[in-house]
Amino acid sequence: MSLLDRIVINPEVVHGRPAVRGTRVRVADVLSLLAAGASEAEILENYPYLTADDIRACLEYAAA
Repeated sequence: MSLLDRIVINPEVVHGRPAVRGTRVRVADVLSLLAAGASEAEILENYPYLTADDIRACLEYAAA
């Protein structure tokens, strides 16, 4: 599975905005946390249902 397969766009989840598969966490939220200086470890601590690969998928999605 490609990292990008972890990102979904579903009109019934967070109004169709790109989100991490199986969650309601938007890609934009993860990117905002990183831009504000949060470390990967801090994000994973605050969102224990995310994985390091989910964070990398958000970054890859933003770069695409």
